[in-house]
Amino acid sequence: MGIDVGGTWIKGAVVNVANGMLGSGVRRLPTPPGGRVHDVVDTVARLIADLEPESPGTGTRAVGVAVPSIVHRGVARSAANVDSSWVGLDVQSYLESHLGRPVGVVNDADAAGEAEARYGAGAATQGVVLVLTLGTGIGSALIVDGRLVPNFELGHLEIGGFKAESRASAVVRENEGLDWVEYAGRLQRYLAHVEFLFSPDLIIIGGGISACSHEYLPRLSLRTPVIPARLENSAGVVGAALQATAAGKEIIQNT
Repeated sequence: MGIDVGGTWIKGAVVNVANGMLGSGVRRLPTPPGGRVHDVVDTVARLIADLEPESPGTGTRAVGVAVPSIVHRGVARSAANVDSSWVGLDVQSYLESHLGRPVGVVNDADAAGEAEARYGAGAATQGVVLVLTLGTGIGSALIVDGRLVPNFELGHLEIGGFKAESRASAVVRENEGLDWVEYAGRLQRYLAHVEFLFSPDLIIIGGGISACSHEYLPRLSLRTPVIPARLENSAGVVGAALQATAAGKEIIQNT
């Protein structure tokens, strides 16, 4: 099972990690107001209970949880759209204690990026794949030869004296009333800078705005191919499920 914790919804599904296909429909519950740790974990437990009957086999299954935080060795180092009490929390240990099962924890952008690179638009690409999610902010994931470089926070790059996500996120376009030509110009500046720094072989644009890719992608001019994401809103759930697989194997190896 994969669980994706967002600022508005907590989503989950049973996932076949051999091919990235969903073994159940994506279910979701509202994220509790304030995003406090115990409230969120209670909601995650309810969602797991809803999904359990759809999980094949018997026994206690590992679960992967994607959270809106920098995650270093299971510990949250930031908090986006959730309560600040997450910062410094050993999320993996806390979840395992409260859920009574092995848990793999991952940053939400990393989960979506790894899923997209493995099963989605980047599945046939070797080398350096950069996945960017344009939403409230800019999430980013870097995959090099199939291996994730964790917590790659490219939305916080400073360009022209401004944090990139304060100028080029999807929400900024809506809030400032930018037309697609204006928005593409901002995105061009950001992507050109990222391309210069990391020389990716492929850039994948995810988030809700990927559905409008025909409005801005043709206006970009980069050496690197830029394509829309394919897994859409299920990417974070699928990527979280990959962490469940890793957590389950670790438990088996340690027993």
